[in-house]
Amino acid sequence: MRELPGDLGSDLLTVRDWLRYATSLFTREKLAFGQGVTCAFDEAVWLVCHTLSLPRESWETFLDARLAAAEKTALQAILRRRAFDREPAAYITGEAWLGDLSFRVDKRVVIPRSYFLEVIPEQLNQWLRDPTAVAHAADVCTGSGCLAILLARAYPDALVDATDISADALEVAAQNIADYALEERVTPHRADVLTGVPPPPAGYDIIVCNPPYEPETLAETLPAEFRREPQNGLFSGADGMDVIRKLLPQAAAHLADAGVLLVETGGLRETLETEFPKLEINWLTTDDASDCIALFHASALRETFPPKSRQSRRPAATA
Repeated sequence: MRELPGDLGSDLLTVRDWLRYATSLFTREKLAFGQGVTCAFDEAVWLVCHTLSLPRESWETFLDARLAAAEKTALQAILRRRAFDREPAAYITGEAWLGDLSFRVDKRVVIPRSYFLEVIPEQLNQWLRDPTAVAHAADVCTGSGCLAILLARAYPDALVDATDISADALEVAAQNIADYALEERVTPHRADVLTGVPPPPAGYDIIVCNPPYEPETLAETLPAEFRREPQNGLFSGADGMDVIRKLLPQAAAHLADAGVLLVETGGLRETLETEFPKLEINWLTTDDASDCIALFHASALRETFPPKSRQSRRPAATA
């Protein structure tokens, strides 16, 4: 096992010293980022503040504070886990952020990161008939439950179903739902996409999904940090499309007449458009111009995937 130099405690005295050292260490070890932060310095701030129980929003206040011996020992252990064991910072701290919202995470769930933060609710509202009337929503492949909670907070009158195929992930989701006191409005379901989940009588007004969308061929090329995450939350068949192929016809059957489906697709835009050339797909804008969230109207989905269950919603003909 690789170890940090034994005399660090005598050389690094202040929070400033440890932040500088951690940033240099992470850069030198060529760590991979993108699981909550995007650079070595931000990750150093995250881990140092967590270890020392300092508020991240005001960490500069403590730059010149000197550390106790026990604090230095704790920091060395944390930095070793991150730099040498390649353990993701979110798993070390047990916490991840999506915007201003904090979520519990561990190795049972993919670490929250999603472009949905940029589109819920402002962009999404532009595609809804009446955003104030959203009564039912679903988050498919919910993982930690973060998007289900985001939906519930954005649409305070809505009931939200959160589905995942992993029982372990749903245990984490249930903890996060309880943390936000949303047990009466957000319901976890163990399901393969939406299989076996009864839709509301009038259907869902919104379905969102940040599915596994990486091709399985990329599994061996991922940085070590990303290979620590649940692989069934990252990969979806040979071309990454297996979950999306299952979701589209199910959404056609589960959406309300004016409902919409939103799917984060990663790098699958061309694949999706090629496979379903007649399906109307609207691409929402993102700050980095990846524009990887696809929006589908219920009517467009039903033209491509006429759902059999729609017939059961129509009133029976009378003699």
